[in-house]
Amino acid sequence: MNRYPWWKYAILAFAFVVGLLYTVPNFYGEAPAVQVSSGKATVKMDPAMVQRVEQILSGAGLKADFVLLEGSSVRARFDDTDTQIKAKDAIAHALNPDPNDPTWVVALNLVSRSPQWMASLHALPMYLGLDLRGGVHFLMQVDMKAALTKKAEAVTGDVRTLLRDKNIRHAGITREGNAVAVRFRETALAEQARSVLADQLQDLDWTATADAATGDLKLVGTLKPQAATRVQEQALKQNISTLNNRVNELGVAEPVIQQQGLDRVVVQLPGVQDTAKAKDIIGRTATLEIRLVNETQEAVDAVRGAGPVPFGSERFLERGGQPVIVYRNVVLTGENLTDAQPGFDGQTNEPTVNLTLDARGARIFKDVTRENVGKRMAILLFEKGKGEVVTAPVIRTEIGGGRVQISGRMTTEEASDQALLLRAGSLAAPMEIIEERTIGPSLGAENIAKGFNSVLWGFVAIAVFMCAYYMLFGVFSTVALAFNLLMLIALLSMLQATLSLPGIAAIALVLGMAIDSNVLINERVREELRNGAPPQVAISAGYERAFATILDSNVTTLIAGLALLAFGSGPVRGFAVVHCLGILTSMFSSVMFSRGLVNLWYGRQKKLKTVAIGQVWRPNGGNTVPAEDKQNAKA
Repeated sequence: MNRYPWWKYAILAFAFVVGLLYTVPNFYGEAPAVQVSSGKATVKMDPAMVQRVEQILSGAGLKADFVLLEGSSVRARFDDTDTQIKAKDAIAHALNPDPNDPTWVVALNLVSRSPQWMASLHALPMYLGLDLRGGVHFLMQVDMKAALTKKAEAVTGDVRTLLRDKNIRHAGITREGNAVAVRFRETALAEQARSVLADQLQDLDWTATADAATGDLKLVGTLKPQAATRVQEQALKQNISTLNNRVNELGVAEPVIQQQGLDRVVVQLPGVQDTAKAKDIIGRTATLEIRLVNETQEAVDAVRGAGPVPFGSERFLERGGQPVIVYRNVVLTGENLTDAQPGFDGQTNEPTVNLTLDARGARIFKDVTRENVGKRMAILLFEKGKGEVVTAPVIRTEIGGGRVQISGRMTTEEASDQALLLRAGSLAAPMEIIEERTIGPSLGAENIAKGFNSVLWGFVAIAVFMCAYYMLFGVFSTVALAFNLLMLIALLSMLQATLSLPGIAAIALVLGMAIDSNVLINERVREELRNGAPPQVAISAGYERAFATILDSNVTTLIAGLALLAFGSGPVRGFAVVHCLGILTSMFSSVMFSRGLVNLWYGRQKKLKTVAIGQVWRPNGGNTVPAEDKQNAKA
C-alpha cells in the first residue's frame, strides 16, 4: 500500500543530485577577475582575444586561474586582488596604447569560484542584486519636451515634401513650439492643403486661422494627445534600449534598466564601484553620418600610403582595418534615420540591412543616389569624436521612397549587428541624472549575512517545532523542507535569476508555506488514527485526502503571486518570482518527497502497529486516549 515503485525513487534521487549540483556553486563565493570587452560599437570580440590576453599575462609574469570568452567579453580569474589590479594595468596598457582613444574596456569584476567542470554544465550561482552585491544606482530624467520638438521638426519636413509633391503653393512653413504652421494667400489652396495633410499626416489635428499680422490664412497642425503620448513612449523605449547596449560594455551581470513613471528611467549596476566610468558609458553620445567615398586617384594613393589625404576629404577605417577616404560633406545624419532592421534580399537571398528614412532624408537620398550610381557610399558611426566606417556599399541604382537596402559580403549575424548599431547609436531624447547613489560591497555582504541568518534560524525554529510536535513524522517533514529549499535555490540558479533582499524574504516565507502542507498531512493522518484506521491505511488516506486541500491552498496563493509578477516592478517582481517558484517546489517536496521518506521507513513493515506521529488528541479535548488509539500511535 505505502510503497513507491523504483522509478519514483529514481526521480527523487535524480532531482536531489541535480538540485545539489546547481545549488553548490552559490556557496563557493566570488573571485577577483579582469574583464575585457569592446569599447567601440564597430569592434567585435573574437576567440583570438583569449590567446592575446594569456600572452599579455604571461609576459607580465602573472598567472590566472583561467581565461575564457563569455558572451561578448573575455574574463580572467585570479586568486587575490593584488594580482587582479596588476593584471588590469598590464592588459589595459597592452590593448590600449592610446589611453585617450581606448579600443577595449578593461574593468575589474567578480566571477564565481566554482570549478570549471560545473561551469561547463552551466551550474552557475545566482546573480546578486544591488542591495546584496553593492554597486551604483542612477535615476535619470528623460527630456520629453525635446522628444516632442524633434517630432515637430520631422513633421515640418514631411509637410514641406507633401505640398511640393502635390504642387500646392504656400507662403511659408514654420514650427511654432510643437506645432507646425503653414501660410497661404488663397483660400482654395489652403482647403486643398488641409485635405492632403489631414489624409497623409493623421497624427496631427489641423485648424485654420487668420494671421493677424499679414492677413494670410494659416493652417496649424498640432499633435493629437494620443500621438504625443506615443512619441514619448517610443522615446523612452528607445532610450532604455540604447542604455542596455551601453551597459553591456561594463560587463554587469544583471543590470536593472527599467521605466519609472512616465519620464524616468532607473539604472542599477550591481558590482560596479567606479561611478565615473559608469556615467561616462551611460552618457555616451553616438552619431550616424552618411558620406560619399572619394574614389579619385589621389584618394587611392592616400589609401596605399603613397600620398596625403586629398583636400576636403577625411580618412577612416573599416571594421577590418581597411582605410577609406570619404568626403567631408555629410549627406545625411542619424536624425534622418527612423528604423534599421536585418533582412534578406528577395533575389539573391543574401543578408541585408533595411533602412527607413524620414521624408527629408528620403528626398536627399534619392537625389544623391541618382547622381552617384556606381560609386560607394560610406555609413560612419561616431563615438567620443572618433568615427569608424560601419559599411561602404556601392550605389547600384537610384533609391527613392525612403527605404534603403544595404547588402554584400555580410553574414546574418553581421547584418543584425549593423542594424543594431544604426538604429540604437544615440538616444531618442536627452537624459539627465537627477539622483545618484553608491552602495559599497561591505554593506551588501552585511545584507547577505543577515538574510542568510534569517532563513537559517527560521528553518531551525520550524525544525525544532515539527520534531517536537510530530516526532518522526516531524523529522520527515523537516527533511522534505530542506529538500524544498535545495530545489528552490537550484531552480533559481538554473534560471540565472537575480536574488535581492525581497527575494530572501520570499525564501523565508516559502519555508512557512511549505511546512504548512506537511502539517495538513500529519493532522490528516492523526485524524484517521483517531477514527480507528490501521496505521498503514491512515498513512495512505492522510496523504491522499490532504492533497486536495494542499492543491487548493497553493493554487490560490500562486494566483496572488502571478498577479504580483504581472503588475509589479523592481523589488516586487523579484519577490514574486521566488514566491511562485517556491510554491511549485513545495508541492513536489511536501507531497511526493515526504511520502517517499515515509514509505521507505514504514512501507515494508507488513504488521505495522504504531507510528511515531506525536500525541493523537481526542476531538473533545479529553485527557484520556482510547485503547485503540494507544495501539496506533506513540505519544
